Amino acid sequence: MGSLVNSNRPVQDEEHALDTVGSIATHVENGFTMAAVGDLLYARPVTKGYHPGLADVLKIFHGADVTFGNLETNILDVQSKGCPQAEYGGAYLISAPELGGDLRSMGFNMVSRANNHTLDWGIEGMRETTRALDENGITHAGAGENLAQAGAARFLETPRGRVALVSFATTFEPMARACDQAGEAPGRPGLNPLRLAKSIVVTPEMLENLRQVRETLPWYAPPPKDASRVVIGGVVFKAGQKAGYSFEPNPRDVDNILRNVRRGKQFADFCIATNHGHEPGEFSRDPADYEQTFARKTIDAGADAYINHGPHHVRAIEIYKGRPIFYGLGNFFNEDLRTPVGADMFETYGKDPRVDTDAEVTVDEVARGYPTPEGFVSISGAVYYESVVAVSRYEDNQLAQLRLYPIELGRSKRLANRGVPRLAPEPQAKAILERLQTLSKPFGPPIEIDNGVGLIRLQPGSAQRSV
Repeated sequence: MGSLVNSNRPVQDEEHALDTVGSIATHVENGFTMAAVGDLLYARPVTKGYHPGLADVLKIFHGADVTFGNLETNILDVQSKGCPQAEYGGAYLISAPELGGDLRSMGFNMVSRANNHTLDWGIEGMRETTRALDENGITHAGAGENLAQAGAARFLETPRGRVALVSFATTFEPMARACDQAGEAPGRPGLNPLRLAKSIVVTPEMLENLRQVRETLPWYAPPPKDASRVVIGGVVFKAGQKAGYSFEPNPRDVDNILRNVRRGKQFADFCIATNHGHEPGEFSRDPADYEQTFARKTIDAGADAYINHGPHHVRAIEIYKGRPIFYGLGNFFNEDLRTPVGADMFETYGKDPRVDTDAEVTVDEVARGYPTPEGFVSISGAVYYESVVAVSRYEDNQLAQLRLYPIELGRSKRLANRGVPRLAPEPQAKAILERLQTLSKPFGPPIEIDNGVGLIRLQPGSAQRSV
């Protein structure tokens, strides 16, 4: 294992050594570059296929020290390992065994694993995905044999610095959550969670009406002491200025994640904290109410970048203390046609596997959306096939420039061929970047549009001036 301190910053005394180990500063060589994309909804190899425009997108990755994406699928031979689970992430996301090598050929060297599809094919699917990534030298984090392994930072060696990755998810199926050993009870394989307590926000007048409803129902326990909330059937309502949703992160999960971010940075020169969170829902262009505070905490703990994925469309970009916060990078792949489909999904969409095909189930899933506790959520609109590749370049250990390359995923193509990226043509590229400008305006960074590419320029010392 390498030294905890940068070789260009020699330790002169014990006090300095302790300060250096505890430092959250960036320690990369000039020209360090991170290319980041969102969700890899990716079922079949693409590098050897006919996908016009893909090669131009992959050129963006050339020269990057880190090329990151969220692996929202399982890589395995479904005929020999695992089975479809009763709890799954809305659709069974399963990919061919060749995807490990395909990811590497495209340039990906770091992926997150914690998301609502981590255990679609059970523990065996999770383990086979680990094996496929390890065999192809792709650093991954967020899933493991217990919570300690799932939450730990994983490391990538690059010529310009060692990079740590801490992956976690706020959107996941309950049984997918990893846990540690407790006494004689063994740990549980799964993902690294950030549990959220969800409340429905209503006006004060609505809350009073709900309180009257609660008091007319037969209850076997006294009402909660907190008069600002009403609980009906396990659903929490609280007062606010307008209707919506509110989320409170689990303090224990927060502490666990921040400790792993801090530890990751202590052993690395650059640290990425990445969350898979759909909240408050795909319908929302804005991040959930908890997320800005939490994202900033990860940076205060040592993260050099915070990347969220999950909403399946782009959200705002913020620069905090000179470090990027991506509230949603959208989809890099969005391959709709998937196979095999488990029996539970046939039942959900009213199909019969003796009559209907996997593709016909998928058509309904794309049209109606996937099931959630609130009902079906559609992700078939144009915005789900538009996103960006974000390329961050560092000079003098500060973010110097952030470039945003608009891409589109062939929404107009037939189902079997859509979902593979190409550079967005004008005026689509302009529309994507203007959408990002609007979404990011409340968060501060001005996004220029230069020859079809978004650009955020930072001046020296901006890390100290950022708020």
